[in-house]
Amino acid sequence: MTVGGIGAGHGAGGRARLDPDEMRLAPGQHADVRRVLGLFAPYRGRIAVVLALIALGAATGVVSPFLVRAIVDQALPDRRLDLLAACVGGLVAVTVVSTALNVTQSMVSTRVGQAVMHDLRVDVYGHLQRMGLGFFTRTRTGEVQSRIFSDIGSMQAVVTSVMTQIVSALAGIVMALVAMIAMDWRLTLFSLVATPLAVWMNRRVGTRRRAIVKTRQEKSADLAAGIQESLSVSGILLSTTMGRTQALTDRFARDSRELADLEVSSEMAGRWNVAVFSSLMAIIPALTYLLGGYLLVGGDRSITIGTLVAFIALQSSLMPQLNGLLRVSNQISASLALFTRVFEYIDAPVTIADRPGALELDPRAVAGTVAFDHVSFAYPGSEELTLADLDLVAPAGRHTALVGHTGSGKTTTAYLVARLYDPTSGAVTLDGHDLRDVTMTSLAACVGLVSQETYLLHATIAENLRFAAPEATDEELVAACRIAQIHDHIASLPEGYRTLVGERGYRFSGGEKQRIALARTILRDPPILLLDEATSALDVRTERAMSEALETLGQGRTVISIAHRLSTIRSADQIIVMRHGRIVERGTYAELLEAGGDFAQLVAQSEDSGPGASLAPADAAHPPVR
Repeated sequence: MTVGGIGAGHGAGGRARLDPDEMRLAPGQHADVRRVLGLFAPYRGRIAVVLALIALGAATGVVSPFLVRAIVDQALPDRRLDLLAACVGGLVAVTVVSTALNVTQSMVSTRVGQAVMHDLRVDVYGHLQRMGLGFFTRTRTGEVQSRIFSDIGSMQAVVTSVMTQIVSALAGIVMALVAMIAMDWRLTLFSLVATPLAVWMNRRVGTRRRAIVKTRQEKSADLAAGIQESLSVSGILLSTTMGRTQALTDRFARDSRELADLEVSSEMAGRWNVAVFSSLMAIIPALTYLLGGYLLVGGDRSITIGTLVAFIALQSSLMPQLNGLLRVSNQISASLALFTRVFEYIDAPVTIADRPGALELDPRAVAGTVAFDHVSFAYPGSEELTLADLDLVAPAGRHTALVGHTGSGKTTTAYLVARLYDPTSGAVTLDGHDLRDVTMTSLAACVGLVSQETYLLHATIAENLRFAAPEATDEELVAACRIAQIHDHIASLPEGYRTLVGERGYRFSGGEKQRIALARTILRDPPILLLDEATSALDVRTERAMSEALETLGQGRTVISIAHRLSTIRSADQIIVMRHGRIVERGTYAELLEAGGDFAQLVAQSEDSGPGASLAPADAAHPPVR
């Protein structure tokens, strides 16, 4: 199942939204805090270091108010310069130690956060690699990119810093409360009077922001998908030739405005609640002075001026941390919407996967007999059968050609051989082995697919070729390109095999891309070749030359070709004529022509259309958009 040109454009017209059945989460697999914390499990050791540093920093932070109290109540009134110097030295030492601890903790926590982000990106990407073609025919590329880059990128602040901010704030709050209670429990109780109101307001804001963020990310994904589609080479060609440039710009402006409005709503959600709480946090210290002064004037000997000053200092550090903790928890609540979107991808079931104990085929030992045993197939989300009770044997080392009108099931048949999909019922076998019992990697080494929709990477010609065979030598590249009738053209380019092909290979004509894709498959040297109209973009003379090369290449291999130019399959060992997913005729070119059935009508139609004419393009490789 080599890279030689599997079509990559089906997603452009697909749905922006994922299939609800396909994306349904497994029980308990929602984005709750416990699951998010589970992402940090592999880094327990480093997290323990971070927690220790945070605890030390918090403990160091509460020392300063006690030093201030000693200065106010003892050093200054008693004129003790030694105690004053010691306390000042302690304040300097506390500042230096706190700074060093904060920098070290920040470095370690950032490394842990980035490691978690790396793991998450790799998990999503690796899972998507196994999702199969069906998933991508129904999901826009921009949607996928949005979840990998935008959603995970937006989560970065939460993963890399917010978690440590929470722990740091909690440690600071606990230390400050212990110190405040040690100074005066009555002032401490008074300081916390507004906390229940703050928690209640924070929960309301968090729920609202989470809903807004989810909507914002969906709109952002739609915008990214639109950009990816409309600003690609194909998109520019389409919009320019259709005169839709201004219409697309206007639509983009509307979507961008909606996104901007959602950004404002997300940013401003609960701002009045936060403002009220912040005002309370500012007012409480002033009222604490009033209460402390009342106790002091009333003769309460447990209250001193130093105690009151130190208490206000502790209170001044407590309130921002409490406010920050509530704000950060609000941010996490909103970020759970992002985690949910990413977990939807991670939890999406893989429809094409290796079974436990799957067989590892050796391409050198594969004879190449491909058989369809009562195979029926319907694309996911469609009840209509594309293939119905298909019985077919492609003998090893022989050329089997599939012909028929558009929608007859030819390309689908080839895709089942490459196991881009699994049959709905029945079995596809290779040398008697059900493909579902064979590892995907070994099957890929046995089956080479070249489609009429060739796909080239934005890389050099040599890099495109070596994608199929990374260890191939320069001589092997040249030999494969000679067989594909493309070497002379490559050699005539100023940079030869180092020529950059451009996005999707648009620097080359359709025929040139097709031949490069064929050369790429030839490098894999697979025992089975699937040719989905592999010469459709070639002129008659080049096609004739390449057909001869393919005939030579196909000797000793199993070749299954989909043909629309019937002149290219005259020498096929058997021709299968398909109609509506069923086989209606089979035989050699001469036998079918003499029978005067569907094949004879196809030949007559192609002859009426002139030399080199072909039938309609291949049947669609994806289900209709719902």
